[in-house]
Amino acid sequence: MKNGTLKALQEARVQRRAIVLATRLSDAAETLVYRDKAEGAQASDAALVSIARRAMDTGRSETIEIGGQKIFLNVYVPPARLIIVGAVHIAQSLAPMAAMLDFDVTVVDPRGAWATTNRFPGVKVVQEWADEAFEKMGLDVSTAVVTLTHDPKLDDPALEAALKSNVFYVGALGSKRTHAKRKERLMSEAGITEEQFARIHGPVGLNIGAKSPAEIAVSILGQIVEVRARRLEALSAPKVAAA
Repeated sequence: MKNGTLKALQEARVQRRAIVLATRLSDAAETLVYRDKAEGAQASDAALVSIARRAMDTGRSETIEIGGQKIFLNVYVPPARLIIVGAVHIAQSLAPMAAMLDFDVTVVDPRGAWATTNRFPGVKVVQEWADEAFEKMGLDVSTAVVTLTHDPKLDDPALEAALKSNVFYVGALGSKRTHAKRKERLMSEAGITEEQFARIHGPVGLNIGAKSPAEIAVSILGQIVEVRARRLEALSAPKVAAA
């Protein structure tokens, strides 16, 4: 691997950017494919770039054949990330459970008395308003966002930012009545459309009769895993034929 290629892969990892290294097996020619650009030996090959970006969506490395040439696509995607808005009791159960499933977990809450590393050992804790934290962190297709505070001034900015991004999951704690009021606020005050609002899983979590914070955390995490699996399954279903 060329030094420049290695440097680009390292930079993409730090920046949580998905990237595909396409290596032509006959001569080891390297091409880097991003979501918004491509660089290298075959950067102008539209078929290769299209297939590489599809592999990026599914996260699967594979060998393909284009024009009689075998090319190995090595896919590097950022790890799945869970952002929990609200350093509450449910979050204390949800964060370690998600970490056990290899989610990159961040808890966001501006309330310093709640958002502490003592209450959330082993995960990132950010004492900021969610929308400000999201701007610094960046939201992407590998990210799930869950709001747990029941407080509109904390939850609503987070939901607005999440719904205007391409995160794969958005969930919000609250009853059906709370969710209806949330809809009124977000559509009238934040300009959220009906289609965007429909992306929210609310009331959040699978219907497993959860009562305790730990049980609710299980229902939320189960729903996130289900949504991610179905998304990947849908993306993998129709294969794009190589030219």
